[in-house]
Amino acid sequence: MTAGIRVLMVTSDWLWDSWGGPAVFIARQAEFLRREGVQVDLFPFRGARQPRNYYAAWQEVQRRLERGSYDLVHAQFGQSGITALPKRVPLVVTFRGDDLEGIIGDSGRYIPAGWLLRLISRAVARRADAAIVVAEHMKRWLPRSVNAHVLPSGLDLDLFRPAPQDEARLRLGLPADRRLVLFVGDPGLARKRYGLARLAVDIVNRSLPTQLVTGWEKPHQEIATLMNACDALVCTSMQEGSPNAVKEALACNLPVVSVPVGDVAHRLHGVEGSELCRDDRVETIATALEQVLRRGKRSNGRLAVQDLDESILTRRLIDIYRSVLPGTKTPAYRPGFAHAS
Repeated sequence: MTAGIRVLMVTSDWLWDSWGGPAVFIARQAEFLRREGVQVDLFPFRGARQPRNYYAAWQEVQRRLERGSYDLVHAQFGQSGITALPKRVPLVVTFRGDDLEGIIGDSGRYIPAGWLLRLISRAVARRADAAIVVAEHMKRWLPRSVNAHVLPSGLDLDLFRPAPQDEARLRLGLPADRRLVLFVGDPGLARKRYGLARLAVDIVNRSLPTQLVTGWEKPHQEIATLMNACDALVCTSMQEGSPNAVKEALACNLPVVSVPVGDVAHRLHGVEGSELCRDDRVETIATALEQVLRRGKRSNGRLAVQDLDESILTRRLIDIYRSVLPGTKTPAYRPGFAHAS
């Protein structure tokens, strides 16, 4: 039973604009928690690297906690955790990438604000009652005294699932006479290295008619359709925690071509039809893309992501919540049992 757990979820990255925004995975996690009976109040704020924004958020979080209506705070991203300090209730923090690894600027190099962010996140981790990272390799950035849980962002396997390619292309108005390579992410974000993907596809296009399709500022449902319409996903990022686009592509059996970043090597291990590049040179990426496109087959990636079902990971998250609460705060959790929100 989980109806007694009351969570204030705080995040400095949130949904915006008509298409949703980059933090749809946070909204999904909150929704699945509610389905399991956890009472979740979301407090999103726009940090934008502005101290005054964080101070205003801290005031609001403290005001809400003074009412005594929450059992714990779950901060999404390390910097969000400072709004819950000093602690009034147990603090759970999920670290997702640049909060531990630093921020890459437009020049492709780490910027001073990123070093400050790392220091803040490490300080928050020391004070948290439970720390979560979305990939195993991220533990190296935490203080040695912090024993973190590894809990990737989950997948909505009902949304991201294989579907006929010709129907997906027809629905989106995409050409049927060429190979389509999907790039998911903000082309203007330096760490995503859109230009590298563009150059690799241009090389492939010399011998094989190929078009690069960008999945950005589109509703999540359309991203799923794009993954079924395309022939491959290309990931060229220089920094990632556990890239959701790669996992979503696997769920759709879309072949993935990726540089070695984040936990991609782990995700592609044993997956047929995908390619992990040995380096991030444009020639290496282009060669791998051409191999995948000439093969012309879907992958078996969906088999590799069954354990990332959001429902399964939600139950694991609830176990983490329960581990930081006093023993009498909530009854034992029974998987599959949910209360109405």
